[in-house]
Formats: sequence, C-alpha cells, structure tokens
Amino acid sequence: MMDITHRKINKVLKITDGNNNPIAGEKIHVKLTNHDFLFGCGAFETIYYMNNPEGEEYDRLKDGIDKWLDLFNYGTLPFYWALYEKNEGETDENLLKPAAEFLLSKGVKTKGHTLCWHSVCAKWLLDYDNDAVMNKLLKRIEREMSAFKGIIDIWDVINEVVIMPDFDKEDNAITRLCKDKGRVGLTREVFDMAKSVNPDATLLINDFNTSSSYEKLIDELLSAGVPVSAIGIQSHQHQGFWGREKLEEVLERYSRFNLPIHFTENTLVSGSLIPEYIVDLNDWQVEEWPSTPEGEERQKKEMEEMYRILFAHPLVEAVTNWDFRDGAWLKAPSGIVRIDGSAKPAYYMLKDLIHGEWSTDLTIESDENGFVKFEGFKGEYEIECSGLTKKASFLNNDEEQIKFEIG
Repeated sequence: MMDITHRKINKVLKITDGNNNPIAGEKIHVKLTNHDFLFGCGAFETIYYMNNPEGEEYDRLKDGIDKWLDLFNYGTLPFYWALYEKNEGETDENLLKPAAEFLLSKGVKTKGHTLCWHSVCAKWLLDYDNDAVMNKLLKRIEREMSAFKGIIDIWDVINEVVIMPDFDKEDNAITRLCKDKGRVGLTREVFDMAKSVNPDATLLINDFNTSSSYEKLIDELLSAGVPVSAIGIQSHQHQGFWGREKLEEVLERYSRFNLPIHFTENTLVSGSLIPEYIVDLNDWQVEEWPSTPEGEERQKKEMEEMYRILFAHPLVEAVTNWDFRDGAWLKAPSGIVRIDGSAKPAYYMLKDLIHGEWSTDLTIESDENGFVKFEGFKGEYEIECSGLTKKASFLNNDEEQIKFEIG
C-alpha cells in the first residue's frame, strides 16, 4: 500500500465550559469539507450553464454541473486567444466571469488555460510585426489576469513551448514570436508580466512533451530566474495507459526541480485506442467514437491506479481529468460521464476515493482533560459540538488548538 501520510494532519481540539474548565465525554463531529489537494476537471460546461438560464439545455447542463460539483474542487476554464478575443478588443470576459464566480462560490479553485499558446491563436495577430505582437501579448496577460484577480489565481501562463518555435501546422504569430525571442526569452517575458500583475498567483508552464527537452527548458528557465510556480504535465493517453513504470519515471525526473507538479490534462478513453502510428492526436478524426462496457472497466482500473500513484507522490498538488463528458475533445470517450450525462464506473470510483477513502468524517469524545485528538486529510473542516459549528483550515501539524466554549 502506498504511503499517503504526507496528505494528513494530526490535530488537537479542546472542549471547555464558560469558565475554561475542560469538559470530558463531549462528542465532537469533525468533517473534511474541501481537500487541500486539487482534484480537478475541465469546467468548460460551466460557461454554457451560466449562459443558458432556462429550458431543456439548462436542465441537461445543471445535471452535469451537479455531478461535477459532487466530485471536484478544481476546474479549468478556457482562455484560448482565438476564441476569447475573436475580434481585436472584443473579449468574452462577460461569458467566462460568471462561470468563474459560480465555481468560486461553490468552493472550487479555478485555473485559466492558457495565456500564451501557438495553437488556437488569434488570426488577427498576423497583421502585426513581432514587436507589436509581443506588446499585445503582454497587454493580454495584464488584462485577463487583472480582470479575474481573486477569482482565478492559477494560470497556465505558456503552453507547449517545447514545440512552439517549430510548430508548422498553421501560420501563427506566437510561433513567429518564439522563433524571434527564443523559448527562454519569450517565457521569461510572459512570466514576468504575470508575476507583476498577480504576485501571489500560481503560475504554470505546461507541456505534453515529457522528454529531456522539457527538462532542459525548465532548467534554463529556473537558471534565468523565471518565476515558475509549478510544472504542468499533460497526460493525454488516447493511445494507451502510461502505466506505473512510465508514471514513476516521469515523476522521478521532474521531482529534481523540487517544484509542485500538476497533472494538468489527463485523459483515459473508455473505447478503442488511437493507433500508434498517429503522431499528433489531433490528426485522428472520426465520425463516432463510442464508449464500451469493456472500455469503461478498463478506464476505471487505469484511472484508479494513476490517481493512487499521483496522490502518493509528495510533490503532486493537482490532477485534472481533462474531459468531464464524453466527446468534448476529438469526440473521444474520455469523460467520466457519458454523452447522455449518465455516470461511468470511473466517476463512482473517483467519488469513492476522493469523498470516501481519502476523506475524514469522525465523531469522537473528549478525554478527561477535554481534549480531542484526531488524524485527518489536509483541507477545510467543519467542526460541530453541542450545537456549535466552527470552520477551520488544517494544513500542517502545528500545535494550534481549536477551543469550544460550551455554556
């Protein structure tokens, strides 16, 4: 069994009367209400939910959002430049902000994906030279991070920069800019801007390339003083599960930086796999890609193994399942609910882990000195005693005591 003691805390509570006398034998209920660990998923549907206030589509989306919120405490929202600002100066802030605020009101931390990427890049940028593109990119980062500060404080600042200067599928201004500035030069500028706008934000570099090229880049960035908060690793497994050996090998190599690790985009399909000869997953275009009972059992088994490995690793802070519903990307059956909204075995497995095996819900009696000692998972708690309720955040094993005065 894998060691997860680093995910837990030991705490002491004290029950007293109004004169500070300890009360023995008093029952106290301690319940984890929100994990410190970020169990995430793509939250794109939240945008449509908040902008479809009634009707059959709203009912369908509400059912999905309810299932989403029953499971996750971390959501990713899309800030792809070509979609967020289709026409220069006209953004979708009014569409995304209600979604982000809604998630925040439900205790969900939200990440913006992504501020700088060569793909899904605004076409109108091609009309400008590199100096102008750089200026507009920095102003975009300032604009989006300022507008969502306090609502979204986690950002994929730059995406897939390893391949960025060599990307040749379509002409785009960011590849052109990266060729001019270099990977380190461009990354430094966008991170410096992000840091200046929100010094307390979690700023990620994110990539699907887990080879030595990504390692070398991170090394160069850190040596250059680039303020990378966490390392993002994409794990789209449409061609088959990575397996324990590859997962542990990737974790070992990226642990040498001693930075938090986020598995930012995880997909495991519950249908047929993409053939191995396909290099770019986007090249796999199909009319239908059905989920199958056998595939769903495979998805459940593989996802459980992956989550257990990642949860046990001390540097992993977040795991995001990229698709909530099947068909969201490449029509793949990579969600944990089917297209019709019914939950797959993987959904129930994750719920059992996150809100069962890895949760804390205890009723304990105070000892003769009025003390209650317990071990629980790190996070936010609700503590109830004799009709009184308190909220507390328990993230480390300090000596802090929570005192209840009764009567």
